[in-house]
Amino acid sequence: MTLEKLTRIKKLANPEGGISEVKKPSWIRVKAPVSKQYHETRETIRSLKLNTVCEEAACPNIGECWTKKHATVMILGSVCTRNCSFCNIETGIPDKLDPHEPDRVALTASKLGLSHIVITSVDRDDLDDGGANHFVECIQKIRLFSPGTTIEILTPDFLRKEGALEKVIAAKPDVFNHNIETVPGLYHNVRPGARYFHSIRLLERVKEVDPTIFTKSGLMVGLGEKKEEVLQVMDDMRTAGVDFITIGQYLQPTKNHAKVDRYVEPEEFDYYARMAKSKGFLMVSSTPLTRSSYHAGDDFKKLKAEREKKHCRAS
Repeated sequence: MTLEKLTRIKKLANPEGGISEVKKPSWIRVKAPVSKQYHETRETIRSLKLNTVCEEAACPNIGECWTKKHATVMILGSVCTRNCSFCNIETGIPDKLDPHEPDRVALTASKLGLSHIVITSVDRDDLDDGGANHFVECIQKIRLFSPGTTIEILTPDFLRKEGALEKVIAAKPDVFNHNIETVPGLYHNVRPGARYFHSIRLLERVKEVDPTIFTKSGLMVGLGEKKEEVLQVMDDMRTAGVDFITIGQYLQPTKNHAKVDRYVEPEEFDYYARMAKSKGFLMVSSTPLTRSSYHAGDDFKKLKAEREKKHCRAS
């Protein structure tokens, strides 16, 4: 990990050293990563020359997750073609694809003994398929070399990449995650290269093509959204058949990123969780430190159990 990335993580771990003008409350507090298992996971990832969103996005849960040997692998390079105002991943002209990356991802799953792996990526608008074939190859390699590992993917939106989404669906990941990120009224400032209803349609399309794949999506709060807007996004997700929603507090990575509008109270997260369950989501994770891949392996087991319960009640 570079000094710059470690500094970013420490900023997120230390409320007093925060960069937002809004004072961080007591519930936004995590321990700095220091455990032996954390360093072992880091060394494995570094030795295989892989990127992780845990580091690139300065996730506040990196210490806990890497201690448990949970990591979200980021494929397609470390440079994104989009410039979202909430994201800390570098923007610019990406490198050429590494044809050996899928093999290294599969080796990571095997070497860490992962029962569940999460694979995400930068946006690659420069590629004809948006990187879809690379996702497919990663899934296939893991199935070949680590057949006991279940696979969750967190994809970009494949905007204007005809047929790309269907290729990834055909590879049959166990969980297909695509984050909506924020309410539609904030897209222009927060996610300018994306289209809200395109992302909703992408999630809906996954269920149309293969209803057996679990779908998942996430929201950040604290960017200036209103409660009723969050509830409307929930309704749109449910219309698209989304099984699992994650809701977490937005944290400003640097002074150049979108500012935190407010720190949402834990009680409000509880309210969103109750509302999401009432709207029919199989699973909900709604806490200040919730992130898309946080506890992903345990949550996948719960997802399967919830689906089985639902089928039993229906029969």
